[in-house]
Amino acid sequence: MIMEMDAAAKGQVSASAAEIYDRFFVPALFGEWGEPLCRAAGVAQGERVLDVACGTGATTRAAAEMVGPGGNVTGIDRNDGMLNVARQNCARHMEFVEGMAEALPFEDGSFDRVLCQFALMFFEDREAALREMRRVLAPAGTVALSVWDRVETSKGYAGMTSLLDRMFGREVADALRAPYVLGDRDVLAGVLASGGFNDAVVETRVGTARFQSIREWVRMDVRGWTLADMIDDDQFEALVAAAEQEFAGLVGADGGVAFDAPAHIVTWSPRK
Repeated sequence: MIMEMDAAAKGQVSASAAEIYDRFFVPALFGEWGEPLCRAAGVAQGERVLDVACGTGATTRAAAEMVGPGGNVTGIDRNDGMLNVARQNCARHMEFVEGMAEALPFEDGSFDRVLCQFALMFFEDREAALREMRRVLAPAGTVALSVWDRVETSKGYAGMTSLLDRMFGREVADALRAPYVLGDRDVLAGVLASGGFNDAVVETRVGTARFQSIREWVRMDVRGWTLADMIDDDQFEALVAAAEQEFAGLVGADGGVAFDAPAHIVTWSPRK
């Protein structure tokens, strides 16, 4: 259980979970944020872009569309399962590299824009990762990163973490709370300042989490995330049954589930 909780805190998933993540989780939760993050960074035609902790490449692909064939986009991630999936849909002006955010294998000033979508909270050394983003950024460049707002601001995930807490205990619920640990603006500001982003601009936007059904939502959170090794098949079925009662009010006429998923978008430039 200790190793499983450690993986949860770092946002690591297995190869099979990476495929589920890309096929279902990206369109349900993450896909809508790639383009806004790129626009916040000012990604433009012909630029060099780095996507830190790129996962299966949703934001990397959004950046590649914006820079066009005259630009270059590099995605880096520590999880080879995520990268293997990312490489299955890779344009010529894209490349994927395995590596750590805390020790980026690139020269100083290598990129015009540096992106990091929903990953800062999982880094082992956030200050070091932020320093590395600054180091590889060109003098006229911009860093843009996103983190989820406090879990309490999302009705669905506030309820789901509470349900996990009641059914399986604090440790399991904390695995789902992990993505929200930088949601508090004061906490986020402290982390940014520690990495040299003292004058960063933080904007909160509201996205929407969308799932085909309660069962699909639970399946994705359990099988497509770090809960995969923490909840067995019988527990999964019990969780689905409880969730279908608990969240009936979030279900639409078509059986789908939708709820607010607010996030902070941070932008920083050395020009300021």
